[in-house]
Amino acid sequence: MPVNRRQALYQLAQFLLASPLLQQAALHAAEDAAIPPLEDLINVFDFAKAAQAKLDPVAWDYMDEGAKDEIALRDNRRAFGNIIVRPRFLTDVHKIDIGTQLFGKPLNAPIFIDPAGGKNCFFPNGELEVARAAAASGHLMITNGGIGDFLTSGNGPKNWWQFTTGGEFRTKSTMLNFVEKLEDMGCSGISFTIDTMHVSHRERSIHNKFVRNWCNDGIPRDANGNLIYKDGEQPWTTGQYPNLAFPTPTWDTVKQLRDATDLPIVLKGILTAEDAARSVEAGISAVIVSNHGARQLDHVGATIEALPECVEAAGGKIPVLIDGGFRRGTDILKALALGATTVGVARPYLWGLATYGQQGVERVLNLLRTELALDMGLSGVARISDIDRKLVRIR
Repeated sequence: MPVNRRQALYQLAQFLLASPLLQQAALHAAEDAAIPPLEDLINVFDFAKAAQAKLDPVAWDYMDEGAKDEIALRDNRRAFGNIIVRPRFLTDVHKIDIGTQLFGKPLNAPIFIDPAGGKNCFFPNGELEVARAAAASGHLMITNGGIGDFLTSGNGPKNWWQFTTGGEFRTKSTMLNFVEKLEDMGCSGISFTIDTMHVSHRERSIHNKFVRNWCNDGIPRDANGNLIYKDGEQPWTTGQYPNLAFPTPTWDTVKQLRDATDLPIVLKGILTAEDAARSVEAGISAVIVSNHGARQLDHVGATIEALPECVEAAGGKIPVLIDGGFRRGTDILKALALGATTVGVARPYLWGLATYGQQGVERVLNLLRTELALDMGLSGVARISDIDRKLVRIR
């Protein structure tokens, strides 16, 4: 039968509405409509709620989870409640200066951008979006890599470190090639993460049958919302005895790296006085007290609990940095009072990334800077150098 214009348009509309691509576009439009205006998100917890509402539940679990029982994940936040600020009144705090220095380079705030894998699970070209935010806001960034063109364009962050877990250190030649490339690119330091020699059990993702490669392009689903598995893809699972093909890095590796470059070398994942002291002996430039966002070994306690012993062991010879659970200006203030030089954040800026991309990352960093400055003023300290151990007590 002949089809008139109205019938043809109706059939076309039905076809388009049945299209998985259009359904996916409609889903994204609905997600974007559910995100509140940027200025309505007044703290990092607001960004967490917005990110959870927008993200695929599998992506949210991957971002939010800790290892196994998530004891350390909860400890990272809970421990801040045991540290009490001792404010000093009737001091001149009409101007607050949160600037500081690290390795001779100025920092506009004692806050740095931690490395975080899987950013494409949360936002397209996530690493680049974060790098743009770091450049625009002037924050030190530890990059996972993949943004070489931006870094060498002259528009990238002026102060950036390269993340590594040591895969480039298996031979002397690969180590030398790695450090020489970074030196040529203007890298400011090498951040060697030492707590990921084995992949932990992150059981939310395991229950979700998560495939780690999904974080290259996002969580794949069909028109009915079912997860899509390509041939050969294996979901994350348990019951596989740990066995690696290559020896893992040791303190000898650290010494070889130290001899290979004049760049600052920072060990990320220190949790004990013993390892902090050994870092000093090995000529390391700084350490980051970290439990990997509680995503590796569980039951290690909060990083803020480990900070004092690591600071004491470092003995003022090298800077001690920290990350893990920082969500408020008061959290940062407490770490500085306990001897940290600067504080790293990951999940907070990922929440910003997931909701608004570069703008969200910048907003989160600005909120943390502003809270820190306000909390300093309310505590009677006008400069970072005014903060000392007397500013806090342990409950």
